Amino acid sequence: MRLRLIYIFIFLLSLSIITLWWPVNDSDCNLEAFIASKTPKFQVQATKVVVQPWRGRHHVYGIFMIPNEYKQSPFFVVTVKGTRSYCSKQFGHRKNFDDIFAEPGTFLVRKFMRTRTALQLILQGLYFQVNDKQNWTLIFPEPKTTQTPPNS
Repeated sequence: MRLRLIYIFIFLLSLSIITLWWPVNDSDCNLEAFIASKTPKFQVQATKVVVQPWRGRHHVYGIFMIPNEYKQSPFFVVTVKGTRSYCSKQFGHRKNFDDIFAEPGTFLVRKFMRTRTALQLILQGLYFQVNDKQNWTLIFPEPKTTQTPPNS
């Protein structure tokens, strides 16, 4: 019986380690090409950050206030200092989240960090770095401006 408990403990420990440290690549764009390109980019820092991974999924996120002209952007890059960046397609913008209200001409986006990524960083001693809103950035490609032809 005791040997069985040891095997179960080793199995659960191994499963936890694999789950926490297994790399995940689910980007929606070619991140490296976008970051390295010379195309103009717009960056915005987080307005608020919530880091509570012990509460389960969807409790590690940043709230960003974005100008309306970026509402139609096909994607953006989420960067949290100390972690890898990833691309995401836009969806789910609102005028308020967690008592943060969008200023006129802006909308709010809430971007989540994977719970296991947050736990990894916290176990590495980076809780305060992840919890600092200055370390969360969204990078958008500049919108294409439409040129109007001169009047003839």
